[in-house]
Amino acid sequence: MRVEIHGHRGARGLWPENTLPGMSRTMELGVHALEFDVALTADRRLVLTHDLTVSAVTSADTRPLRSGDPLYPYVGKPINALTLAQLRMLDVGVRWPRHLDDPFALTQAAFPETRMPTLGAVLGLVNAYDAEDVRLHVELKSDPTRPELTPDPEMFTELVVDELDRHGRLGNVAILSFDWRIIRHAATIAPGTRRFALIELDTLHWHEGGLGDDVPAAARAAGATTLSPEHVMVDEALMAQAAAAGLDVAVWTVNETALAARMLDLGVSGVVTDYPDRMRQLWRERGLELPEPVGPLKPVSVA
Repeated sequence: MRVEIHGHRGARGLWPENTLPGMSRTMELGVHALEFDVALTADRRLVLTHDLTVSAVTSADTRPLRSGDPLYPYVGKPINALTLAQLRMLDVGVRWPRHLDDPFALTQAAFPETRMPTLGAVLGLVNAYDAEDVRLHVELKSDPTRPELTPDPEMFTELVVDELDRHGRLGNVAILSFDWRIIRHAATIAPGTRRFALIELDTLHWHEGGLGDDVPAAARAAGATTLSPEHVMVDEALMAQAAAAGLDVAVWTVNETALAARMLDLGVSGVVTDYPDRMRQLWRERGLELPEPVGPLKPVSVA
């Protein structure tokens, strides 16, 4: 039986999220899929970040790009108001501030002076690892209720698909979003990709006209190939509806093995986790297929 382990934001519980060091170590640990978030900058560059504004938890200002930059400090500013060069001034390798009640600050190794990567840099890293068996799960951050922070969904989707295609990754990728306008457009321009319709209780109101009593059927109609709900939504009824709609269910974000075991018993096809190391132990106990660790990096030839 194949049930997948999906590393959330790389592996947020172990290493800084949405960073090159985090992605490399997650691949070396071993996951079926590497999940990360993408947003669009003021100069139309695709960068890895979970938030539509620069987070004070995952990012810290170091210095302005240039003296007197009116947008400095950058923390708290919209991602789409800053250029890639400005965002590269941030340190994204440490959780700030390191509160004792932050579970990730207690378990996450710090990598000071880490910079926010582009989507192209991550794709280059994955290719350097020759990680053909690791599926990339690219979540496009888009909020239809905050249009001032959100790019046009069709243009955004096209930019991401073009970049994936340029790096030869369209054959082993999934496009994810809570904004199902992106799922619909991806189904049109990249029908061979997997498409994960993300859903949670807090964003049900995003869907014009509502989703009715059958969320999986609505996701299928929007072009999804997989339903990816918050774990609190997953029960036998939802699983039965997903099966009727022909959709797999990948549940997020599951960090405790007892909860993961319940999700496995319900029949999910994938578990999104901040702690893939914990899930690997559960997979061993259950006799499930484990993803192979990836590495080392391919040697680089020098002319």
